[in-house]
Amino acid sequence: MTFETGFDSNYRKVLVAARRARQLQSGAHALVATHSIKPCRIAQDEISAGKISYVKADVPVVKPSVEGPGIPILLS
Repeated sequence: MTFETGFDSNYRKVLVAARRARQLQSGAHALVATHSIKPCRIAQDEISAGKISYVKADVPVVKPSVEGPGIPILLS
């Protein structure tokens, strides 16, 4: 596992901001001084200030094997 401070995609940035916003809603204190009271905006300010990092697991991406010519559909 490695700690990452830069984001490789906007999608990952949104996921990290959403998780941090949930932490703020649960009572965590803001890491930066801000005028906003909205958790989403505070999380974005913390990311912009470089105060937030995330853990990236060193798990290789494995392509699932598909038997036959079609795509498997799972029905529940």
